Amino acid sequence: MSFRNTELSSLEETRSEFNRSKAIIKLGIDVHQDFYTVVMQVSGSNPKPSQRFEKEAFLHWAARLKSQGAEVHAVYEACGFGFGLQRQLSALGIDSYVVCPQKLDEHNKRVKTDGLDAKALCLKLDRFVQGNREALAFVRVPSEKEEQVRAIHRQREQLVKARKQLEAQGRSLMVNHGIEPIQYWWKRRTFAALPVPEWMKELLGNSQPILVALQEKISALTVQLQTAAAPEQPRGLGAMTSVIIDREIGDWIRFSNRRQIASYTGLCPGEYSSGNTRLQSCVTKHGNPRLRAALVELAWRLVRFQPNYQPVIKWKEVLRHGAPATGAARKKAIVAVARQLAVDLWRIRTGRLSAESLGLIN
Repeated sequence: MSFRNTELSSLEETRSEFNRSKAIIKLGIDVHQDFYTVVMQVSGSNPKPSQRFEKEAFLHWAARLKSQGAEVHAVYEACGFGFGLQRQLSALGIDSYVVCPQKLDEHNKRVKTDGLDAKALCLKLDRFVQGNREALAFVRVPSEKEEQVRAIHRQREQLVKARKQLEAQGRSLMVNHGIEPIQYWWKRRTFAALPVPEWMKELLGNSQPILVALQEKISALTVQLQTAAAPEQPRGLGAMTSVIIDREIGDWIRFSNRRQIASYTGLCPGEYSSGNTRLQSCVTKHGNPRLRAALVELAWRLVRFQPNYQPVIKWKEVLRHGAPATGAARKKAIVAVARQLAVDLWRIRTGRLSAESLGLIN
């Protein structure tokens, strides 16, 4: 007696019985810098053993599968190698998906290999192709233009981080030798009159030109971003902050309701409920971390510059200067303001409401 494998896709198998002329091929791909590990499933059959391909060899192989008239689907996890593979597969006519990184050991076997990960992705893709739209958690693939413009403020962010690290190393050197640290010690006039021993100044001089050059690049990128901002922004929004938020969102129209935009920010509370117990925890931090940071920073500015903004009024007694509130309460309040701010920016950018109707003045 033979037993049917539980991984078979019964719906796909039945469909293939009536339509053998066009196979449906699913590819689960585990992506690495130099190679891809791929598991293929044809229609309702068992997934085939994993194969390892060099990048160019895989694309030629995928193109050959597509040229045979098959309906080909592919999936891989989002990673540090960008969306180039998705665009290349789409150009071949293959339905390609990028999904959130996740734990793929569903049976908790505590065994992880490239082949097992590719197989798990392939089986998830199989369920998705059958009609289970919850089987895959997609990552939106930005256009090449969107990636290019958002790379500007992301590079500025990296340069600021590098400058702070070098600046902190210089202050640490001073503190280690009993000298009061000086803020911005690397600026030309300050460095020229720096009250430190000559040997220390020589060491600091190794970093000082780099810090000056970094600051010049940061200033140039700041001007470039501020120039790109839309005119007549509500007071307190900030030219650069508005550009960062818009570019991290990419396309405001892709959100069809306020719940979707609020969820994308990751500023919604997490929840663990069972039976009669309902417990809400800290924010999910699901979605875009740069967008979340920009919204929280902007929310603090609106507390000062937009006192008539409705969420600010609602949390005024917690957020006002000198309010008798704990740090946790203030964080909770500012997160609530930032979450509502994201929803209101979506309403403004999509033309649903005006800034003035929401209490945001110029």
